[in-house]
Amino acid sequence: MDFAISIPQYVGADGFDATGFREHLTRAEDLGFGSGWVQEQILGSAPTLAPLEALSYAAACTERLRLGCAVFVTPLHNPVHLAKAITTVDHLSHGRVEVGVGTGGRARPFTAFGVDPSGLVARFNEGIALMKACWSDSEINFDGRFWQLDRAAMEPKPAQKPHPPIWVGGNHPAALRRAARLGDGFFGAGSQTTPQFAEQVHVVRKELTNLGRDPATFKIAKRVYIHVEDDPARARERLEAALARHYGRGGWSAVALAGPPATCAAGLREVADAGAELILLNPLVDDLDQMERLAADVLPEL
Repeated sequence: MDFAISIPQYVGADGFDATGFREHLTRAEDLGFGSGWVQEQILGSAPTLAPLEALSYAAACTERLRLGCAVFVTPLHNPVHLAKAITTVDHLSHGRVEVGVGTGGRARPFTAFGVDPSGLVARFNEGIALMKACWSDSEINFDGRFWQLDRAAMEPKPAQKPHPPIWVGGNHPAALRRAARLGDGFFGAGSQTTPQFAEQVHVVRKELTNLGRDPATFKIAKRVYIHVEDDPARARERLEAALARHYGRGGWSAVALAGPPATCAAGLREVADAGAELILLNPLVDDLDQMERLAADVLPEL
């Protein structure tokens, strides 16, 4: 079992806390977390930094921590630009980047990005294929529905060969099967309950078997929103309020873990039993203090 930690992306009322950002990442390495992850929220009222730029800054603040985004909503991006940007961060971090991708679902405001949602899945699939071509092919020849390249080149290639690990997120059974086909791993969303995640893992593993893929080469992960506090009611109240600010709506109590260390540890055991090999711990309040409590009081119980 591996544990990851979220990377704070909020800009406070006094602006970006560069010192706090560096201290958080340095301490994450000291505590032994294997990776740190950001999210992508381009439109929304939460004051969050963009993921690639935050990862670039994080690369300069760390030496060992792997750095990922879960997930890029890739249909909102030009895959050529995104491939180049990810390659750049992979080099800046000396090969420590992890790439989460997802369609984002049809509720996204695709028209704000000039994207026709009717071709969402086709755009997603083609975009991933084009990114892989940019990362791997010395001469890129690509004749797609949305993008075409003729004898193009993109250099340098990523530091990781053939490319950084690709995690695919999603909830629909078709998205889960795409994860098994296209990705190096499946990343369960923080918005899903543990029983829902267990069902998703079953679908992914069944598809891996159908494809003849070795499950040992494919990783399973889940984001878990969590808040450790000895007063259970206060813990739930603070995490629910933070999630409501983050997503613009409430009703998250069923998918989050909040309470004393023993309660949080029990919930994380259930996530591991459901199939998670990597658990992304995602506090949203008092990030540094929460990371310390998780490392000192919760993870030793697992």
